[in-house]
Amino acid sequence: MSAAYTAAGLAVIALNLLAAVVGAVSWQRNVPSVAFWYLLRAAQIATGFFVLFACVVYATGYRASDELHYLYVFLPVAVSFLAELMRGASASQELGDRLSPREPKTSQELGELFAGLDPDRQQTIGLAIIRRETAVMTLASFVIAFLIWRALDTTAGMF
Repeated sequence: MSAAYTAAGLAVIALNLLAAVVGAVSWQRNVPSVAFWYLLRAAQIATGFFVLFACVVYATGYRASDELHYLYVFLPVAVSFLAELMRGASASQELGDRLSPREPKTSQELGELFAGLDPDRQQTIGLAIIRRETAVMTLASFVIAFLIWRALDTTAGMF
């Protein structure tokens, strides 16, 4: 069981780091990357399976001697959830910054302003939104990789 747990954790770390590197390169080059979003979703799914696997391991009686292990196992779920919330908010922030910097508007009003723009301006703003979302999710992937690494580092006495 120890080898499977470690292998699963290392796979999650690798997927999150790969997504983070692809996202960082995409963000730095200011070019949207479809591959990043697929890698990110794969990393999120793998992270979820690892958390479920950790729950199964715990339920079968294997316990880490360091209680921090469980914090490191479950924090990636919270990080992923918060990153998704921040990603959604970043789109509204970008629209607000570009379309109504001095006067706050609702999302519906911003959407109507955006719909009235010419297609080139819409594309420019859309690319800025994607870049901001990529930055948020890239940072989350790095943080999740670190947390899973710490989880693996605190498995002493578990097996």
